[in-house]
Amino acid sequence: MNIVNRLTIRHLKQNKRRTLVTMIGVIISVAMVTAVATLVFSYLDLMKRQTIADNGQWHVLYQDVSKEQLAAIKNDEATQAVAITRDLGYAPLAGGQNTKKPYLFIKEYNEQGFAQFPVELSNGRLPQNDKEVVISEAIATNAKVKYAIGDRLTLHVGERFAKDTDYPLGQSDWLQITDGQTTETLQNMTTKDYTVVGFIKRPVWEPAWAPGYTVISYVDESLMTTSDRVDAAVILQKIDRSLFLHAEDLATNNRIESVKYNQDLLYYYGVVKSEVMNSTLFSLSAIIIAVIMIGSVSLIYNAFAISVSERARHLGMLASVGATKRQKRNSVFFEGAVIGVISIPIGMIGGIVGIGVTFWFLNSMIQGVLGITEKLTVIITPLSLLIACVVSMVTIFISTYLPAVKASKISAIDSIRQTADVKLTRKTVKTSKFIRKLFGIEAEIGLKNLKRNRRRYNATVFSLIISIVLFLVVSFLTGSLKQSLMLSQKGVNYDIEVSYSNDDRIDDQTVQSITSLENVTEYSLMHELLMNAWIEEASISDQLHEALKKDRSMLEDGKYPYTIVVHALNDSSLQAYAKAVGANYQQLVDANHPAAIVVDTVHYKDFTSGKYVRTKSIHTNVGQSFDLTLGTEKETDVNKMTIAALTDQPPMGINQFVAGDLSVVDIVVSEPIMSQLMDGKDNAYVQTYLYLNSSDPLQTQQEIEELKAPNLHVYNLYQSKKQEEQSILLLSVFSYGFIVLISAISIANIMNTISTSIALRKREFAMLKSVGMTPNGFAKMMNYESVFYGFKSLLFGLPLSLLVMYLIYRVLSNKFSYEFALPWMSILLVIAAVFVIVSSVMLYSSSKVKRENLIDALKQESI
Repeated sequence: MNIVNRLTIRHLKQNKRRTLVTMIGVIISVAMVTAVATLVFSYLDLMKRQTIADNGQWHVLYQDVSKEQLAAIKNDEATQAVAITRDLGYAPLAGGQNTKKPYLFIKEYNEQGFAQFPVELSNGRLPQNDKEVVISEAIATNAKVKYAIGDRLTLHVGERFAKDTDYPLGQSDWLQITDGQTTETLQNMTTKDYTVVGFIKRPVWEPAWAPGYTVISYVDESLMTTSDRVDAAVILQKIDRSLFLHAEDLATNNRIESVKYNQDLLYYYGVVKSEVMNSTLFSLSAIIIAVIMIGSVSLIYNAFAISVSERARHLGMLASVGATKRQKRNSVFFEGAVIGVISIPIGMIGGIVGIGVTFWFLNSMIQGVLGITEKLTVIITPLSLLIACVVSMVTIFISTYLPAVKASKISAIDSIRQTADVKLTRKTVKTSKFIRKLFGIEAEIGLKNLKRNRRRYNATVFSLIISIVLFLVVSFLTGSLKQSLMLSQKGVNYDIEVSYSNDDRIDDQTVQSITSLENVTEYSLMHELLMNAWIEEASISDQLHEALKKDRSMLEDGKYPYTIVVHALNDSSLQAYAKAVGANYQQLVDANHPAAIVVDTVHYKDFTSGKYVRTKSIHTNVGQSFDLTLGTEKETDVNKMTIAALTDQPPMGINQFVAGDLSVVDIVVSEPIMSQLMDGKDNAYVQTYLYLNSSDPLQTQQEIEELKAPNLHVYNLYQSKKQEEQSILLLSVFSYGFIVLISAISIANIMNTISTSIALRKREFAMLKSVGMTPNGFAKMMNYESVFYGFKSLLFGLPLSLLVMYLIYRVLSNKFSYEFALPWMSILLVIAAVFVIVSSVMLYSSSKVKRENLIDALKQESI
């Protein structure tokens, strides 16, 4: 080690506090980059594992393939593994007591299929040939049919067909019943003999309303004939966007008619077929990486830049004893290398440990509350560690290079005297006369102190600006991601829907029997009526305006025909809903002046562009009214309806996701108003639904079906609701974790920068005290400096944040269309937090300065 490097190490040891502060800045920065990268990779890994646990591990599914086509798929160079599956059909369940599930549904897997798909064995073993089966435990618990391992079954298997149709029905199609009688038939029957070798948990992919209990057998490829057809679920060797083109080419070359992709799983690999979605993900990733890198650069650079004057003085002393420009630059680089070698590993370990501790706390919540079967696991990848290393090393190099170059260009005397950093010209420290008049001499001195060393002042302001931008951008980004995810969901807000298949109303006794069941936690009884209204052209949705530019034939007298879906809630549900949306309940039950709550916001998927859109289905205001009719004629049986409230939050049972018809509007009224609309008319127009939430939806469904009410139909959507809630809440956990992490980093950045700045000004403060500044005056000066820092950082930080937020919005609008909205709560929080944090840190740091001995502080050469 040469003499200059030894002197550099000695200088670092002598200035322990400055060295420690610089190292803390680097450690925090590396920890932030490492933690964010680990958080993202871990979140994606969790979602991959959860998707596989729910739907199986496969990337491409070739449907209805022959033995020859299957061989081509298996021999394809892109194929890693192939699972063979086949839906054999339905067989009547002998002795079944559940009239809504009269069948056994037989599905077949090969050995690889049992490994790839979520088949959870509870007892016995899996089938090993096509004469063996495992059956769902739900048969014993729901159908009350007793099976045991070793039982022999003779099943008559066929395909389900609805009356007067030639298209077979599947598990997603509920049992076809009319007037209590089954109207579907089993056709193309074959007889199969099986032996029961085990029991399985009810598969998550079996719809709750499916008419058949799952039975799984074995498909043996070696026994396939040329006429047999199976599905091939493929795991690929390599997962990238080329898989879509490759799969389509393989299908075309081998005359395979149907190819499906596991979009849910591929999405978490960052592989999407849509060019628009791919561009959106790429642009969004670039913005996130840029935000993280800027935050990292600011942390490390400020840690060095805040003490540039101290290093410049040290380098000037080296120059005075003969050090060359190259030696001075190498000295600074060596200093950065020493700090980096110590700080980077500590930062990485700290970031990983911090995320590990966070996951330890989160796992109990996401598994207990969300029902997630997989655990959050800390995923450490070489890429994330490499990113943290490279970003940190490059930033340290930049942070050390700039002051080194500056120091090498000035003379030794100027470096030692620090005349390059502090230039007390009249123009430099000039302040407005109003400052003294408005705030006093202390404010003027504080402002002059900031101006006399602009480098240190600008470094502090820059740190505050970056912290503001980081927090606001991350808050807006996570909110936008949640909004985008919610747009892509169906918005199911209930577990079970109960209705009569022949459009009769559910009688009060049946409602009471169902709602009093043990596991029912919430219910809403809703009557639904379809009516019509002619809406003024100025009030129709923006999308309909665009359609009218091409075809105005739908307009009549300047009005557009709308379908109004009138929903009448029972009294208790209406009171709760009115309170939630801010409507006047008394106005809603006033029969003399009919009023309704209008759900004016919907979302849908535009199949032309593939974009998810959130929009207003109607433009109107509270207090306005429209005319409702049962027919299409505008003058027939007109009922005037006043708008009591507008909302984007539908009640239980109404989904905001529409199929694309924006001329449909949901309104909510009271039961007396519904009766008034139906006065003298046929009640057949009204359909009644009972919506339930349950702590055990499957058990509740079973208990409702056991009531054996004729024509009662139970539609259990708990699985869809659960998956949507899991997706949204998991993203919320990720989002809030990201915000908390960035907030902690931002606060640490501010504290680090300001405390170091105050520490470097000890001599300056001592000089002010020596010429008569009182403790009260000193406190006032520090308060005014805090205000100056806060206003200056907000002046630049807020516009810059708005610019980045709008950029993120424009990127997401390529795939998700919704109105740009500022995060006002986050902005107000930032404004308050900046002044609170800056003031607190400055007061704390200055209180430590106050305790310094005046003479020692004046003599101090280093910190």
